[in-house]
Amino acid sequence: MTLPPIADGAGAPLYQGVTSLLAIAAFAFGWIAFRRLRGRGFARVSRGFAIGFAALAVLCVVLIFVLPPILNPSPANVRPRSTARIAIVEPSSGQTFHAAGGNYARVPVRLRLVGGTIVPFTSTHLTRDQGHVHLYVDGRLVSMSYSLDAGVFVPPGTHKLLAEYVAVDHGPFDPPVEASVVFRVTG
Repeated sequence: MTLPPIADGAGAPLYQGVTSLLAIAAFAFGWIAFRRLRGRGFARVSRGFAIGFAALAVLCVVLIFVLPPILNPSPANVRPRSTARIAIVEPSSGQTFHAAGGNYARVPVRLRLVGGTIVPFTSTHLTRDQGHVHLYVDGRLVSMSYSLDAGVFVPPGTHKLLAEYVAVDHGPFDPPVEASVVFRVTG
């Protein structure tokens, strides 16, 4: 089931929609509690329920600030330093690949990682020797891999492949652990 966007726009992250709904609920509960406790409306709502509505309004406001970091944790502000080193074994610098029928060529990527381990989980508990591999072609992320072997599909032209070993939260180490090569694809 798809909920309609409220104030956050279509395609907004889930936590933004949740915070919008919590803000609406906080306003509604607060309005009912305020009007009833001041004797200006909602006479059918008992005083006890009005106090409960006030408590729900406060709870909704607290959740607006508490839930977003839980639902969408951001990469750690202090980046760890890694002693790992990454190297691109394949493709070699200057290597040429041929695209089938002038379309895309599948370029095999083989990496060597020394001093680090690739792990299949994501976490905010960062260590200097556990992470993932991100592959970029011409500055565009094309693969987030849990392996040292991959393949990328590339159109004809000269391209730069960058391999980066990143922490388990997918953020970079400080300084970044990366290697790059330039290769060519012909049509």
